[in-house]
Amino acid sequence: MKVVVGMARSGVAAARLLHRRGESVFVTDSGKPQTSAELDALGIPWEAGQHTAERFLQADEIVVSPGVPLDIPPLQAARDKGVPIISELELASRYLKGDVVGITGSNGKTTTTTLVGEILKAAGKTVQVGGNIGTAMCGLVDTSTPFTINVIEVSSFQLDAIVAFRPRVAALLNVTPDHLDRYADFEAYRRSKFRIFENQRATDIAVLNRDDANVYPPPEGLKPRQHYFSRTDGIADGAFRFGGMLYLNGTAVMAASDVRLRGEHNIENVLASMAITSNYGVRSSTLTSVISEFRGVEHRIEYVASVRGVSFFNDSKATNVDSAIKAVASFDHSVILILGGRDKGASYDPLVEAMTGKVKHVLLIGEASGKIAAAIGKKFPITNASSLEDAVRHAATIGEPGDVVLLSPACASFDMFDNYEHRGRVFKKAVQELPQ
Repeated sequence: MKVVVGMARSGVAAARLLHRRGESVFVTDSGKPQTSAELDALGIPWEAGQHTAERFLQADEIVVSPGVPLDIPPLQAARDKGVPIISELELASRYLKGDVVGITGSNGKTTTTTLVGEILKAAGKTVQVGGNIGTAMCGLVDTSTPFTINVIEVSSFQLDAIVAFRPRVAALLNVTPDHLDRYADFEAYRRSKFRIFENQRATDIAVLNRDDANVYPPPEGLKPRQHYFSRTDGIADGAFRFGGMLYLNGTAVMAASDVRLRGEHNIENVLASMAITSNYGVRSSTLTSVISEFRGVEHRIEYVASVRGVSFFNDSKATNVDSAIKAVASFDHSVILILGGRDKGASYDPLVEAMTGKVKHVLLIGEASGKIAAAIGKKFPITNASSLEDAVRHAATIGEPGDVVLLSPACASFDMFDNYEHRGRVFKKAVQELPQ
């Protein structure tokens, strides 16, 4: 029997894949009691609200969703008994046809994964995009072909339980403190990110950020060929910016000013996308066309509306401190910043430093409000809001024409919302309901 842990998107996709291949499957979730019409329709047994430890011990293999810590007692007991424990990503890789492009990093994964998919589609390739965004990797198996390029956003949690997962092209965009509530320390988190390369061979490609000291130079023993991207260095084998132009393998492709995405971090994401797609023979004209039209992804510095001269931006995807720093840096001044949510263990001091000269007022929500307020001290005016909707209403009250209201929480969303998408939708709805 296969036991799937987690009843969210990845867990249901894994259970469906196993069921269609004739496996006996049981799904378990310790979260709040819930129902699953899809599991019921497939005849897959499940339990929610608790884990029955015996199920884990009776399994011949356990598939773990990324939201489930690998050190929960039932998994530890199964591991001690010798039961194999793998991620949904690993399960999918056994059956997925075609190439895999794996993209990981603390920030920028979703933007880069989406942009890579758009570039490859415009180049006439057969492309599927999913993984940690959109469709779970197990959900891509049945529609994959030997000619498909599967562009996969990969999280560290997915990499923690791989065995043979091997992307043909793997990219590490950056590594900054994140998920320190799930890892012993930053170095353990960093090692997890580098696992994306561990099964690659000499014929495969590793795409690395030359500007990030936590990425380059990589640990010794990396087998794949290395391609790079950089905002600051001219590099012969990869993508870089120089003199206001973006170059690929030494050839100018387009002006950096033609990139519509806000912020220096998005120049990195574009360069990474260029370096990744260069392995599939994409023409420069295709790169220029797609990149110049690409407006980003939902919940990532997403313009929502202007109300009485105040512009509202949804950056709910900023679930860590570094991501919020980059969002704040994308604006010149007069930012009313909404912060807070579930703390992930990192220091907020670097964010407070980045806010200087840009942020005029801070609105706090969620469990981390106290910790953030302590880090801010008296450096900025602070208002504690009872909800995200309350924060939006207060921001509209204190905002003046030309101000920017930025939801960039620097925290996870699970104290108040189902996920960051839910948080972003609530923010946008609250903005749209403001009186004009």
